[in-house]
Amino acid sequence: MPAWCTHAGCATIGEFGTKPSVFTKPHAGLPKERRLQFDLTDLRLFVRTAEEGALTRAAARQHLSLASASARIKALEEQAGLPLLYREARGVRLTPAGDAFLHHARGVLRQTEQLRAELQEYGGGLRGHLRVFANTTAVMDFLPELLPAFLREHPRVNIDLQEKPNADIARGVRDGRADLGIIAGDVDTAGLHATHFSTDRLVLVVARGHPLARRRRIAFAETLEHDYIGMHTGSTLQAYLNRITEQMGRTLKLRIQLTSFDAMCRMVSGGVGIGVVPESAARRNLQAMKLAQIELTDEWKWRERRVLVREGDTLPGYAQDLIEMLCRHFDHPPGLREKPHTDQRKP
Repeated sequence: MPAWCTHAGCATIGEFGTKPSVFTKPHAGLPKERRLQFDLTDLRLFVRTAEEGALTRAAARQHLSLASASARIKALEEQAGLPLLYREARGVRLTPAGDAFLHHARGVLRQTEQLRAELQEYGGGLRGHLRVFANTTAVMDFLPELLPAFLREHPRVNIDLQEKPNADIARGVRDGRADLGIIAGDVDTAGLHATHFSTDRLVLVVARGHPLARRRRIAFAETLEHDYIGMHTGSTLQAYLNRITEQMGRTLKLRIQLTSFDAMCRMVSGGVGIGVVPESAARRNLQAMKLAQIELTDEWKWRERRVLVREGDTLPGYAQDLIEMLCRHFDHPPGLREKPHTDQRKP
């Protein structure tokens, strides 16, 4: 019988014995013995810190802020009653007690995973259900390309994907209605951990015979005298453009609002109006629909794409797999920010 339990998400381990590599099982009749209770999230963080050799990288992989991760490690050391890590200029390394702690923490996590797997075998059927809130670009552009491969790799996982505005995505993840949120642009991420995976660039598309078609670059304000093709009212991108236009004291002259970027491009190619779309959608339709793509000079054209999870949440493996698949798709290490350049086009 292992000297730990997972009641309420915690593992309980007995006090260190005289040897640093041994934990002893607690007994109620021994008043001097310290009863240690460790949250499984803390154990995973400690293991990740030991593997990475740096708390910053470990915090990012565990979807924790650096301050939160540092506080969790400090709390572990306070419970243990001795330091588990040496802090050095280039990172951290294990103390002798930390090395012992790592060995047992891995054992606890391994047995917890075995317990979960065995219970799933008894239950059979569906292994996991992933609730994802995402913005318009994600739902209509790159997720349809990514998710088939993910679902093939995870045949016992179902996904509930819903398109939402950025603010609703953040709220949904924060209050537990969504496991993951995919956003682009600025949003309040208080209480959330955000992993950057790419940068989105918005461009103007016009029909090749349009008066603006010969322009290579243009300010958004210069385009507002022309008729526009827009996305539907609930679209994150449309709300974003409406807000920018209102801040200018202007309005978009919307002729029609549609439900996909491809439909927008088809309507633009028919000469009904012009439109602002993600560059990836423009590239996909330029040749087939005889469109011209024009660079916007406005800085707000760059939008940081991020995956949101609740601060401190322990994600199931398949959820982490989806995040890593996103990063691989855009050839982008998790959490590393791209620096936008106006003379380069980004997906």
